[in-house]
Amino acid sequence: MRPALIEQVFRDEWSRVLACLIGYLGDFDLAEEAVAEAFAVAARRWPSDGMPDNPGAWLVTTARNRAIDRLRRDRLLAAKLRLLAPRHTAEEHMAETAIPDERLELVFMCCHPALAIEAQVALTLRAVAGLSTEEIARAFLVPAETMKRRLTRAKAKIKLAGIPFAVPAASQLPERLAAVLAVVYLIFNEGYTTQETLETQETRQNLAAEAIALGRVLAVLLPAEPEVLGLLALILLHDARRQARFDGRDLVLLPDQDRSRWDWRQIAEARDLVDRALLDPALQRRAAARGPYALQAAIASLQTENPLDWAQIAALYGELADRTGSAVINLNRAVAIAEADGPQAALALVDRLDLPGYQYWHSTRAELLRRLGRPAEARAAYQHALALARTVPERRFLERRIAETETRPPT
Repeated sequence: MRPALIEQVFRDEWSRVLACLIGYLGDFDLAEEAVAEAFAVAARRWPSDGMPDNPGAWLVTTARNRAIDRLRRDRLLAAKLRLLAPRHTAEEHMAETAIPDERLELVFMCCHPALAIEAQVALTLRAVAGLSTEEIARAFLVPAETMKRRLTRAKAKIKLAGIPFAVPAASQLPERLAAVLAVVYLIFNEGYTTQETLETQETRQNLAAEAIALGRVLAVLLPAEPEVLGLLALILLHDARRQARFDGRDLVLLPDQDRSRWDWRQIAEARDLVDRALLDPALQRRAAARGPYALQAAIASLQTENPLDWAQIAALYGELADRTGSAVINLNRAVAIAEADGPQAALALVDRLDLPGYQYWHSTRAELLRRLGRPAEARAAYQHALALARTVPERRFLERRIAETETRPPT
């Protein structure tokens, strides 16, 4: 049996099996451990014994048995063991629900409203995307130790409060939607922004593809939610430019990208979604104001036009910043202002932001200083950004910029 086939099954089944185990146990940590053990057993046995007819059910049964063994070894209360006695087969537990995708089921399960929204998102990124604590911490712009404590507190609250891990009824989906959208977007970003080795690229691209698939399922499940359509449009627009973002191992900025390498069919689909999210009267009646994902999608759509209307982009970023209060959004707004009104106005905004641990704050500030003819300050800011850069293309870009500040006049 080919290892690649086993790996594909593992990618397809991980979230679904974990969802079943969390439902059985109500214990996130124990469920993760049991599922990991089941997959390890499969990796040992399947190459010689062959894959079972229903690999997902086999994995659920194996993981459940491992969990029961663990509980017995730890001498937990017999009452807890009785709760684990299967009243249905694994196949029955993996039957269809109101949510037509097992990965999305797990997302909605983890996004329980009794938890703080940041805890919901972090917990789901851990379970669904398999991100490490360090990766989740980067997404939230906090130290890894801080995120580790948040995850620990969230899991403890789940256990102590008896928060049920179950697929919510259709009527409960809207109250969990904000966290679900945040999860899907962060999964996409983790897959879209990282490019290191070929192996890493493939893994991360799979994450981006999974996020798009989840977005499409959400759009089918909740077609009258403008923010669902906005999120799907946003990630489709970003993904449409994927092939043009890199030239080998070098990062290519948006104005320099080869537009013939963009996926224009996907861009057209996304633009239709933006129009529905922002202009459809029936959908607008459901929203008190234009939501952040729909606004970001509108900005991303404008960024595919030629020439770019930087004034309109800056105005939309201003509306988005007012809506979210996000310093990162204001940083993006500054980039648009630099193009519309010049680098001096943009630098004044950037210097009011408090993002010392954010790579792109330093690199944006460096670009503005370079354009203003202040090479020494620009070089120092580029060096700060380089110290925070995670990917080879970004490091190579910043190293070139540092070299240019030493040898060339500003452009």
